[in-house]
Amino acid sequence: MKQLMLGNAAAARGLWEAGCCVVSSYPGTPSTEITEEAAKYDEIYAEWAPNEKVAMETAFGASLAGKRSFCGMKHVGLNVAADPLFTCSYTGVNAGMVIAVADDAGMHSSQNEQDSRHYARSAKIPMLEPADSAEALAFAKKAYEISEAFDTPVFLKMCTRIAHSQSIVETGDRIEAPAKPYQKNIAKYVMTPANAIKRHPIVEERTRKLTEFAETTDLNRIEEGSDHSVGILTSSTSYQYVKEACGDKYPILKFGMIWPLPEKKIEEFAASVDKLVVVEELDTFIEAFVKELGIACEGKELFPLLGEFSQNLVAETLGIAKHEGKALGEALPGRPPVMCAGCPHRGLFYTLAKNKCTVLGDIGCYTLGAAPPLSAIEMTLCMGASVSATHGFNKALGKESESKTVAVIGDSTFMHSGMTGLANIAYNQSNSTVIIVDNSITGMTGHQQNPTTGFNIKGDPAGKIDLEALCKAMGIRRVRVVDPYNLKECDTVLKEELAAEEPSVIISRRPCALLKYVKHNAPLKVNAEKCVGCKSCMRIGCPAISIKEGKARVDDTLCVGCGICTQLCPMDAFESTGKEE
Repeated sequence: MKQLMLGNAAAARGLWEAGCCVVSSYPGTPSTEITEEAAKYDEIYAEWAPNEKVAMETAFGASLAGKRSFCGMKHVGLNVAADPLFTCSYTGVNAGMVIAVADDAGMHSSQNEQDSRHYARSAKIPMLEPADSAEALAFAKKAYEISEAFDTPVFLKMCTRIAHSQSIVETGDRIEAPAKPYQKNIAKYVMTPANAIKRHPIVEERTRKLTEFAETTDLNRIEEGSDHSVGILTSSTSYQYVKEACGDKYPILKFGMIWPLPEKKIEEFAASVDKLVVVEELDTFIEAFVKELGIACEGKELFPLLGEFSQNLVAETLGIAKHEGKALGEALPGRPPVMCAGCPHRGLFYTLAKNKCTVLGDIGCYTLGAAPPLSAIEMTLCMGASVSATHGFNKALGKESESKTVAVIGDSTFMHSGMTGLANIAYNQSNSTVIIVDNSITGMTGHQQNPTTGFNIKGDPAGKIDLEALCKAMGIRRVRVVDPYNLKECDTVLKEELAAEEPSVIISRRPCALLKYVKHNAPLKVNAEKCVGCKSCMRIGCPAISIKEGKARVDDTLCVGCGICTQLCPMDAFESTGKEE
């Protein structure tokens, strides 16, 4: 049956059709929906793992047991999973194992633009790269065949535009892959140096065989063109841009298997054209490989190393007429992301800014605390780094920083990789204050459950980790809980913990304002007679509050009645509308 399907949903469908049984992932845009969609199939056991390393190890364990498995993550998540990745390349698999990694050219929701293709080459693991939803489905199925045929995990590389665009796919039936019996094999699966050194030659021979496979597989195809003055090497989204810009003008060698690349096929294609042009986003992966073969080509001297491409960029670079769209009548105003009205993090960040704290932040929607007018966060590096960096910061500067420096980390991120940093604080005794902003969900990626929420990926009751008990068990004696809607409480507890002569944890706890089960107070309104236009309420940066004609105004379609603004107004001008949700 043909249907319009999101790229990530199509990949999940491919997992299901291929007989995948176990899925373990950590949510990360733009990869999240693969696992969310896979969880809808009853035949697949799906879960959110605490982090990507655990997810990959879980998928490996399922493969070892003889069931086809999958783990998914975004590009920076692959950094977290690199440890098991490089070694399971040596061990190989039992049943098929597929690893989806989704890159984010343009950094729509990421802290860097790293190119995951390098991981495939470094770890010596084959990588398939679909260019639309149909290929996402087909390549997911093909990945299992390759995995089992060559005894290797296989990458399925997505990217923002493929993961989050829709195109037509033709769905099929599920094929129940017979379980492969587990057999004890110490030489293959126990990677002591003595065993690992014997596995390395096997990996190199596998790469040689995969390179031969790349020469003949229909994953890599040549599309003929009428003008052989230029030949184009491309893949993924760049292929779509080339086709839209050039049509059938130039011949194209389109790579669906991006590693290993087919050497002979590239050489033959290069010989059939006058000039070779590589069109690829981010790094010079294809271009560098082609030049290693001694073949002249043009790539990054024509196309940028940074950001996403477009049809017009490709057309302009190749000297083809651009598509001229209709210009808007007027320029649209910028709309930078902001914390939502009623966001539980707002009151906390206001308190931190008021106390002129040095705030080392982490990955999550609370990173928006760095934006004006709060401008509270001063560092964000990677998942869990806030806690570890605060320890290092305080060890470097001592008492002059301990009384004003805090780490801020979300509940899901704390479970992901903040615990080890807190263990370091407890063990090596820096006088550090860690604030866990517990909004009862994994907010930034779209409200996924995590080990602190008490529910699993399907919303069923699950094991629930008690953050207070956990922090105390790790050696932190001072653990306080505050309501971020209560500014006085936040201020008092913050000052007390910064003044304490030992490590401490503050848990700022209130559910995300966007959760469906959260009941809000009536929206507020401004008594214009009381308002003097002092703009004290604007200091929190709430999108529901604006100034019009010198007076504060409240948008009651946004306001959730959190009451933070009422605690800032010196004139007591904010009043309830009485319209309960």
